[in-house]
Amino acid sequence: MGRAFEFRKERKFKRWSKMAKQFTRIGKDIAMAVKEGGPDPETNSRLRAVIQNAKAVNMPKDNVERAIKKASSKDSGDDYKELIYEGYGPHGIAILVETATDNTNRTVANVRSYFTKHNGSLGTSGSVEFMFERKCHFKIAKTEQDLEELELELIDFGVEEVFDEEDGVMIYGPFEAFGAIQKALEEMGLEIISSGFERIPTTTKKLTEEQEAEVEKLLEKIEDDDDVQQVYHTMG
Repeated sequence: MGRAFEFRKERKFKRWSKMAKQFTRIGKDIAMAVKEGGPDPETNSRLRAVIQNAKAVNMPKDNVERAIKKASSKDSGDDYKELIYEGYGPHGIAILVETATDNTNRTVANVRSYFTKHNGSLGTSGSVEFMFERKCHFKIAKTEQDLEELELELIDFGVEEVFDEEDGVMIYGPFEAFGAIQKALEEMGLEIISSGFERIPTTTKKLTEEQEAEVEKLLEKIEDDDDVQQVYHTMG
């Protein structure tokens, strides 16, 4: 099935674990998408993808429409920057943190404090990013089409893996192929349930249960921060 599939199965930390945090993260994604491409999902593919993700986590339609309206307003003070922080947790585990923030000083101070208080250290840009492959993924509704045939059809658009899951079909490709794959799926009339990006570690490190618990404390602290969108690590 490939490393991406194995990584998903083995991963211990479920992103989007708290509903309030889910909605906050998607609200920021909406704000950034509207700022980049306007408020109309028909002409803004990034916004279209975020709306699908909102639906997938049962975010009320009213919340989505309010977020779009707010982001479209000239008075909107939301100006989020997407920043990456890299460092090492206990026992040499590499950690990469994706954030969306309107106050970089606050965010870097908070992230640094989490690393410091949990026996880790915040590193410089590029210090761990090379340890992860950046991928895009799509979950589509079940289809009667043979998955091997579907994969062959999508290879020209950059798709690397297609596999079956209980509640849909997962499709993986390189980060830069997101737009091409999204367009191809839409043109084929396939229902996209959700989509997004992942950073998959090229190597992982096995720890004892006690060591894992130390790293988990740091990861949970980082994930609880309102400015944090995603957290990735090399713990096996």
